[in-house]
Amino acid sequence: MPPLPGPALPGHRWSYSGHETILRKPTVNHFLLEHALDVLLIFIPVAVVLHYSHAPDLWTFIASGVAIIPLAGWMGKATESLAERLGAGIGGLLNATFGNAAEMIIAFQGLRAGLTEVIKASLTGSILGNILLVFGVSALAGGLKYRHQKFNRTAATMSATLMALSAIGLLVPALFHWVTRGAEGSAEKNISLEISIVLFVTYVLSLIFALRTHKDLYLGTSEPHEEASTMSPKSAGLVLLGSTALVAWMSELLVHAVEPASKSLGLTKVFVGVIAVAIVGNAAEHSTAVLMAMKNQMDLAYHIAVGSSMQIALFVAPVLVFLSYALGRPMDLVFTTFEVIAVGLAVAIVSLVAADGESNWMEGVLLLAVYVIFAIAFYFLPANALATDAVPGSFR
Repeated sequence: MPPLPGPALPGHRWSYSGHETILRKPTVNHFLLEHALDVLLIFIPVAVVLHYSHAPDLWTFIASGVAIIPLAGWMGKATESLAERLGAGIGGLLNATFGNAAEMIIAFQGLRAGLTEVIKASLTGSILGNILLVFGVSALAGGLKYRHQKFNRTAATMSATLMALSAIGLLVPALFHWVTRGAEGSAEKNISLEISIVLFVTYVLSLIFALRTHKDLYLGTSEPHEEASTMSPKSAGLVLLGSTALVAWMSELLVHAVEPASKSLGLTKVFVGVIAVAIVGNAAEHSTAVLMAMKNQMDLAYHIAVGSSMQIALFVAPVLVFLSYALGRPMDLVFTTFEVIAVGLAVAIVSLVAADGESNWMEGVLLLAVYVIFAIAFYFLPANALATDAVPGSFR
């Protein structure tokens, strides 16, 4: 991409044609299309009023969920602007980080309330949702527009390997419990804490790999053909901060309403924790990854989807374990049998898809099919089935 000649005039954009950089004024249709979702920002005050006026939880759930959509769109614009200047790897890392901020806030509040089992279920759901649902929809949406979409195979394989490490981090505490038959309760918590340290250190080293020693692998492979963003890095950073704060607020309102709303809709606690709360907590990067894939920026879409799952497993989960000790309510990493198997299978299928460094719409369908299968299983899985599971950390 050639460097920008300078800041664009108000209401104009730089665009590329061949080897020339041209300043164009957007048409009315382009302006309306770009800002169509901004109308939904009105649902932010609507959700706040509904929540604090103690309106029916179902209406608060709907309003806060709709309010997240335009905010996620602005996060996507800011991320794309930064990625144009910093590369797909950093752009994906920024989006995953700011997107997971809502998940972290929700989880911290759950820890303070003693809802460790729901939080652990939402962590599992976040991992499954990002690598199967988000990457699946991204591959499908992009594949319908472009026959093949390529991304850096080495970087993708490294991310898949890190996801395999996270699956091992979930499996080992469960295996320890099975071997000891749950007799070593304090030892299980110690193992979880020490494994959390290993995962956290590995995540820090992965950042050094992606941002310092091998940053060339994360610059992206897509050729620029879309109009360049006029947003400056400072403006993009401020938009990311502001959007993240509002998304976190709307997510908080939505999570407060999601359980009563789910009961009124006849959904189980298991399904809410693993599917509904997880999707809500990561709504921002969901739409951003799909938008990037539709613009043939598959490197960025992949790093957002898989990178977010990797961050949940290697950063968010360990940090929550550390915080739980600080709060005096130690949380372990012992997940249920069903959760461990689901994460392991999800990591395996994503590794197969990412192995060749390219995606198409059929691979997106395959990923979505796996996610739907898991969702169906969690939907029909009763809470008492997990309560009698051999692995603790289940819904009670």
